Amino acid sequence: MESAEPCVSIRQVSKSFKSHQVLQNITLDIMPGEIFGLLGPSGAGKTTLVKELAGLDTPTSGENYLFQEKMPSLSLIHRIGYMAQSDALYEELSAKENLQFFSELYGLKGKQQAQRIEEVMALVQLSNDLTKLVSNYSGGMKRRLSLAIALLHEPELLILDEPTVGIDPVLRKSIWQAFSDLKKQGTTLIVTTHVMDEADKCDRLALLRDGKLIAVGSPAELKSQTNSTTIEEAFLVYGGGEA
Repeated sequence: MESAEPCVSIRQVSKSFKSHQVLQNITLDIMPGEIFGLLGPSGAGKTTLVKELAGLDTPTSGENYLFQEKMPSLSLIHRIGYMAQSDALYEELSAKENLQFFSELYGLKGKQQAQRIEEVMALVQLSNDLTKLVSNYSGGMKRRLSLAIALLHEPELLILDEPTVGIDPVLRKSIWQAFSDLKKQGTTLIVTTHVMDEADKCDRLALLRDGKLIAVGSPAELKSQTNSTTIEEAFLVYGGGEA
């Protein structure tokens, strides 16, 4: 049975950079084992929020809790997988060397390390490019390798910032299938996106605009509440835009 306790609790979180307010009083709960989407245009505050959840940034006011523990917390690092918007890869190393480096940070060694590297590279369909230098990877391949690295230590919570940017539609579909499989295994996923068809694949969505949370619900609920046929239309209604 799934825990009734939220996996992630965001409590009245605001963030300002000097006079610019990026997040305004966000309160949100994310439950274990759901694919939760953060949807909004560039500059809506999605990246700032997920960086805080990954422990890489702190709110100006308010608090973030993961597994009932206040972030940032070093003790939670092994339970979280984070994929940033820009790929943090060692270009002068091969994909395999990158994976070995990161898996050692997570304490994976020997046979277990080799097995996980094989599994995650198969998942992102890069098994044939394991020994290739990352500097010879295309942009889409680098995104997939970053995803493989985030999955290495089988985290309970996966935080993915625009994971499919620059990835072709066919592969995007198979990556979302992998997300669905991870969810079935009990992993919680938080995915930021501005792609509307990806938003439809989430269990629940938070719509963000100008740093404010404008609506939360399942794609079906958000469409029904606004008499919309698409998430895009619903977003415009909630955001006060014009369809």
